Amino acid sequence: MHDPSVCLRVRGDYALFSRPEFKVERVSYPIITPSAARGALEAVYWKPEFKYRIRRIGVVKIGSTATVLRNELGTRQGKTPVFIEDDRQQRSSLLLKDVEYLIHADIVVQPHAHAQANGVNLLIKHTECFKRRAQSGQCRHQPYLGTREFSAEFEAATPDEQPDRGLNQRLGNMLLDIAFVPSKTRKEMQFKRHDGKKWDVADGYMEAVYFNADLKDGWVDVVTDTANPYARLDALEGRHA
Repeated sequence: MHDPSVCLRVRGDYALFSRPEFKVERVSYPIITPSAARGALEAVYWKPEFKYRIRRIGVVKIGSTATVLRNELGTRQGKTPVFIEDDRQQRSSLLLKDVEYLIHADIVVQPHAHAQANGVNLLIKHTECFKRRAQSGQCRHQPYLGTREFSAEFEAATPDEQPDRGLNQRLGNMLLDIAFVPSKTRKEMQFKRHDGKKWDVADGYMEAVYFNADLKDGWVDVVTDTANPYARLDALEGRHA
């Protein structure tokens, strides 16, 4: 297997990768999810011309669990100001302490960007941009581990760096990412899509996509030579990988 496009090491004192099946209390997955890993990469560098596909996640420190009570806003913040005393909720959260991960990901250039590249190799361009920013500690915003209050430290990594090879655990179904599905019958939200020529606003809904995660020798392989769970996400969104 060839080397991934980008590698990043992230660590933090606390993390919370919420399981979507728990509606009231927040319960974290045992390790970072691919969607949270993608968010950390996008915090360092992102352009609409490409997307990240997480190939594997290395667990350097799996951490320990802790339960805390947190005050949260009961409704979504919109344009209308919210008086917190009227909408405060106290929820229990099962979170992780002292975690560290290696993230290996591929950069996949979007078809509409290839059409406008004018001879520039966009894969090399964006890969080099990511590496420069990661090595110098630059980011668009501070990466976080699951929720924004748990910020993460980060640094550039190499494909040769290893996690804790003594970690082995069946993790079961884990959230891969959220698909934004265009639909004329389920108009639950609006989002922007590029049809290869221009941006447009589409109606549709969100759907969670899962994959079977298995921690072997410290690694969780998301995309392999024989399995690519992102194919279902692309099929739902009507895109090609």
